[in-house]
Amino acid sequence: MRSYKEYYIHFYLLVICFLISSAAFGGSEKSNVTFIDVAESSGINFVHTDGNSGKRFVLEILGGGAAFFDYDNDGWLDIYLVNGAHLIEPKPKVKPTNVLYHNNGDGTFADVTELAGVGDTGYGVGCSAGDYDNDGDLDLYVTNFGPNVLYRNNGDGTFTDVTAFANVGSPLLSTGCAWTDYDNDGDIDLYVANYVDWTVETDRACYAKELRVYCNPKIYPGTRDVLYRNNGDGTFTDVSEKAGIWTAPPNRGLGVVAGDYDNDGDQDLYIANDMDANYLFQNNGDGTFEEIGLLAGVGYGENGEAEAGMGADAGDYDNDGLLDFIVGNFQNEPCRLYHNDGYGLYTDVSYTSGIGEVTYRYLTWGIVFFDYDNDGYKDIFVANGHIQDNIAQFDNTTTYEQPNLLLRNRGDGTFEDVTSSAFKGLENNKVSRAVALGDYDNDGDIDILVTNWNGKVELLRNEGGNRKNWIKIKTVGVKSNRPGIGAKIKVVAAEITKEAKLRGLSQFEDVQTSGGYASTHDFSIHFGIGGAEKVDLIEIQWPSGLVQRKENIEANQIVLATEGE
Repeated sequence: MRSYKEYYIHFYLLVICFLISSAAFGGSEKSNVTFIDVAESSGINFVHTDGNSGKRFVLEILGGGAAFFDYDNDGWLDIYLVNGAHLIEPKPKVKPTNVLYHNNGDGTFADVTELAGVGDTGYGVGCSAGDYDNDGDLDLYVTNFGPNVLYRNNGDGTFTDVTAFANVGSPLLSTGCAWTDYDNDGDIDLYVANYVDWTVETDRACYAKELRVYCNPKIYPGTRDVLYRNNGDGTFTDVSEKAGIWTAPPNRGLGVVAGDYDNDGDQDLYIANDMDANYLFQNNGDGTFEEIGLLAGVGYGENGEAEAGMGADAGDYDNDGLLDFIVGNFQNEPCRLYHNDGYGLYTDVSYTSGIGEVTYRYLTWGIVFFDYDNDGYKDIFVANGHIQDNIAQFDNTTTYEQPNLLLRNRGDGTFEDVTSSAFKGLENNKVSRAVALGDYDNDGDIDILVTNWNGKVELLRNEGGNRKNWIKIKTVGVKSNRPGIGAKIKVVAAEITKEAKLRGLSQFEDVQTSGGYASTHDFSIHFGIGGAEKVDLIEIQWPSGLVQRKENIEANQIVLATEGE
């Protein structure tokens, strides 16, 4: 338990940070951006189910993931949503399925699940999109309570289940996953996080004040994660042990994010584990990894305790060219913000940044970095929701439904809670799980897709983020993997201030497929550039080692960056 002295110290630090906050590149200006839920009016009527067993199975609390991805290459982001299933009798005649919605380009969506052939009826948890066969269209991997499914995109609006042929059908209880080219050989590999060793037959009953509740996951053994190496011929090889992933003990993996945290040109992996130490797998550049979460300072909370990590994301929130990490945790554990200090070391800045006090009392799942107001600094969205649907009957300190949070980056290393203004008029108390990000309406600002446990999905349209300028970059690899996963992008833009002074800002981001919890975001990398009317420089370092630069690009457009052109 934190002492009163520590709380006072944190409070005064936040006050000091607020007083000295700078006006750099508009970072301290107030934002007038709001979000509107347009799911129903857009034709999206998906409702998640956990199977309604009434037995409180441990996997039911995981909810379902989501993806923003352009599966048909028409320039508009489509939506994939993952659903649960019924595990015990009686089972319904019509099984719940995952759903694919096609973006019609006019603000509406159409259910094309049956036509596309992606209506998996397994007990789904997460998903990740990626072009594993380098044919120019995005394929889809779905994690289940065994077996997982790989859908190959046929390029004509349909998919084929190639799981057995590809050898990626892990039979475990899988959760988060990510495509990444860890060996820089030009095709993307697949990391899959696994949760606990559980079956219906081994399920145990747990109680709180004589009430049946969802069990603490630690009563079930943790399981090992899996790394599949792409063989380049449509098949994969399980290299988990050979690559060093299994040198770490079996844990309860949930969130997965890939990125080059040490800027050495290869992709590392960060894993959020539930009630276990989080993992940072440092890529050795020779096909192997070393787990250094403890040494780097990102494995535990500030007091050295293992926390209940749910989602995790990587992003450069202070624009210093180094990837920082953020982790969503259980209630009475703050969301952790780990600042990358360089030299392979991180500092826990959860409280000094202002996010610790705001998130402490909530149970966080999806958590992501993104620039919602286009001011050039990455903000944070936090999806919250409890795991006990009867929590009110035995714990009056928390709630089942909880508000999601929007934390605005002030541009000085601190964040402010702007939830009430951004979600004004929106019923914001839900039991949320996954978050996917993307500009589905192509209007220049990032929208938010949120899944809710046993509830309707929300499509939160960004209203006003495009009042400031932006640039979006879509990478196409040639020697590198086709979607350019792992490419490092630097954007430099300057604006003329009211005082007629030139003010510049450099931003950095890696092309990633996943981040947060069990979801996929838009592959195109979105940069807000504030009042700048052009981008002075775009620099891309490809996984192949090639570095490309382009200067003087007009703002408010999508730039197609093809490797070598």
